[in-house]
Amino acid sequence: MPERFSLGRQNGSRGDETVAVLGLGRFGSAVALELMASDVQVLGVDSSERTVQDMSTKLTHCVRADSTHEDALRQLGIQEFERAVVGIGTSIESNLLTTSLLKTLGVDNVWAKAISSAHGRILEQLGVDHVVYPENDMGRRVAHLVMGCMLDFIQFEPDYAMVKTAPPTTMLGKPLAETGVRSGHGVTIVGVKRPGSAFTHCTGETVLRSGDVVIASGLPRAVEKWSELG
Repeated sequence: MPERFSLGRQNGSRGDETVAVLGLGRFGSAVALELMASDVQVLGVDSSERTVQDMSTKLTHCVRADSTHEDALRQLGIQEFERAVVGIGTSIESNLLTTSLLKTLGVDNVWAKAISSAHGRILEQLGVDHVVYPENDMGRRVAHLVMGCMLDFIQFEPDYAMVKTAPPTTMLGKPLAETGVRSGHGVTIVGVKRPGSAFTHCTGETVLRSGDVVIASGLPRAVEKWSELG
């Protein structure tokens, strides 16, 4: 019988910050470990004894259980969680059953991994709050990096993205307000990082220099073309 997870303060963590991660494969374990690094209490659940043993010292609590069984989830106290992540990717059936049970048990905020658009549509029909496509998202991100001069690329919506890149040489040495970057390219410079310094917010008076790294935002194609100006 799986052991019930306590939502009380443990190991100096935030107390009210608790997340259940069901399925501790590459995606689920990465999410769980990042949450732990952010001082969040994490209950990890997986059907593999070996996986549970590997993660037991890394998470607040880690148990071996079948997340497709309602009784097992109730014994773990899943119904007391406000947030949960379904990281199961090896079995769509297990992924969907687990997600359905989480919503049935009243978990308000459910994030679930999808491996295809059809899978994602079913998850949405089950009432999932956030459908995540880790492979697709990473594939698109890498494609942008491979084809451009960007250091990083993040697309938030179909019509909005942010890039980390070196500014074109034509923008160096004059205030941003005089470069025409927004009117001419549809790009907004959000922040700048000088060599050896942290990122700071940009204004119209900011003057970019050689060696700077900037964060720019705008339409995905606009920021991509702008980053290629060199």
